[in-house]
Amino acid sequence: MAPGHSVHYEISGYRILPISLPPLPSYPVSATHYLYLRPHKPKLPAPAAARSLFLVNVPFDSTDSHIKHLLSVQLGLPPGRIEEIQFEGSNKRDGTLESAAVEPRREKHGRKRKRGYEHGDIEELDGAALPAIWDRELRTDGRSAVVVFVDRLSMDAAYKAVNKVQKKGMMPIWGEEIQDKVPSLGIARYLNHHKAQYPSKDQVLEAVNIYMTEFAAREAAQVRLQARQRQVPDEDGFITVTKGGRTGAARQDAAKELAVKQKEKQKGLEDFYRFQTRDKKKAKAIELMKKFEDDKARVQKMKERRGMFRPE
Repeated sequence: MAPGHSVHYEISGYRILPISLPPLPSYPVSATHYLYLRPHKPKLPAPAAARSLFLVNVPFDSTDSHIKHLLSVQLGLPPGRIEEIQFEGSNKRDGTLESAAVEPRREKHGRKRKRGYEHGDIEELDGAALPAIWDRELRTDGRSAVVVFVDRLSMDAAYKAVNKVQKKGMMPIWGEEIQDKVPSLGIARYLNHHKAQYPSKDQVLEAVNIYMTEFAAREAAQVRLQARQRQVPDEDGFITVTKGGRTGAARQDAAKELAVKQKEKQKGLEDFYRFQTRDKKKAKAIELMKKFEDDKARVQKMKERRGMFRPE
């Protein structure tokens, strides 16, 4: 640790942890960076909130290794007490950070919406996405993070250790002893980026095969589900109208069988409403009138035939 200078211990409920940024070849001067911490208090309840710390103003080159090393080894605590770190704006989030005290940044409008599935996006499967073109993610100024500890005691110990470091007037050196454990910045970062932009043919083919196999399986499952919805009525006897072309149209035999089943199901409900009884009586009267007219015409023809018959 580097010797520090007197600073305020807290501000607006946040404890202040000054850290020393080591000099770089491009800027050979050390600088002081201030990290703000407090127990995580999300607006919406979260299962891990009671054992989490909320960090504000994390350095731009923060990684999981940096935060874990800072809040454990550099504060005098045993390693392995941090379960997960969720950075604001990072891809791997489960909703905990969105419910923090700061309002999350909204996504830009106009982006094409991904096609969602019941079991998540296909890109989230192992091997289904192309290799990342950046070896590490950089944070913009003022970003926040949520550090989830394995238990409440570990979180309390880390939070109390910040006070001890402040009282001793020492500042942890950012990234000390882990330079070889994280990807390098500078020209090496952009060389790796240029190389990652052109993956090998085998990598692309493997990713495409995994993606298309999962895509075809989910599409087939969706077609089967829609076919069942078209053929099986719901509790009220209605059939769900779904889109479908030649591949999803119900066959005539299945449609006829469904109509018969539906007709049998509705037996005994002919006289359920008054208008059904009235219409039934009216149809019966019309049928009797038609039979009467037919019989009358038949009798008239018999009379005419009998009048034309002359015995010798």
